[in-house]
Amino acid sequence: MALIKWEPIREFEDLMDRYTRAMGWPARANETVTRGDWLPRVDIVETDNEFVIKAEIPEVQKEDVKVTVDNGVLSIQGERRQEKDERKEKYHRVERSYGSFVRSFSLPENVDDSAIKAVFKDGMLNLTLPKTAAARPKSLEIAVE
Repeated sequence: MALIKWEPIREFEDLMDRYTRAMGWPARANETVTRGDWLPRVDIVETDNEFVIKAEIPEVQKEDVKVTVDNGVLSIQGERRQEKDERKEKYHRVERSYGSFVRSFSLPENVDDSAIKAVFKDGMLNLTLPKTAAARPKSLEIAVE
């Protein structure tokens, strides 16, 4: 089992955001454009040749996901729609978040943004961001005198 770092500030912000939406109050103005209604969790890994971003977006359709790169910023956006059930079910708890989401990441200068690949499968969006050839580490032997 992997350990996950607890982020109390983040947890408090999520709690306040849910409370604000439940009360019908307007969202904070500076977050409505960039944040969305919820944030998918991501892992970012760097290897010698590329960066890999894995975004966890369960119950989102491939058609509802959009990945863009604009001025060195990679954005993942989409929407998770709430199921509309005509039956009169009695919900005891609803903890999953629904609505739109946006995640944006500033790309390092060594990323070849024209070669980024995105694969969406089983609720996981895997982005491969290859490094430019000039940025890849080279093995050099230094002569010792």
